Amino acid sequence: MTNAAQPLTDLPDPAVIAAQNDAFRKLACLGIAPEAPIQGRMHVTRSLMEAGDGFMAEAVKATGTFETFEPENDPEGWHDFGAVEIQGETVFWKIDLYEADSDFRYGAEVPDNPETTMRVLTIMMARDW
Repeated sequence: MTNAAQPLTDLPDPAVIAAQNDAFRKLACLGIAPEAPIQGRMHVTRSLMEAGDGFMAEAVKATGTFETFEPENDPEGWHDFGAVEIQGETVFWKIDLYEADSDFRYGAEVPDNPETTMRVLTIMMARDW
C-alpha cells in the first residue's frame, strides 16, 4: 500500500526556492552571478520589446532589483512573481519552474533542487497577461 499524501518533511523549502529565484533574477536581469549555478532563461514579450525609449532595459533592471514581497503577492513565499511600474505602465514578471530535462513540458518535481530545476523568467506588460 502506498501513501498518496506527500509527507510534510518532503515539501520544498520556500526560503530555499525564494533565495534561488532571487539569485536567478539578479543573474538574468543584472548580470550578478550567484554563488551556486542556477539554470534558467529569461523571456520578454513583444510588446515589452517594442515599448521603446529604453523601456525594456528599465523593466529588466526593475525586475532584477524587486524586493517588495508581501503575503498578497507572494503567498507561497517563493519570490516567483512581481509587478513594477515603468513610465506609468505596469510590468509583470513571473518565474516558472520546470524539470531541467523536460523541454519545459513538466513542472519541477523538486523545485528547491537547482540541479534538476530549470527556471523561466518572463517579463511582460500587464496588458499581455
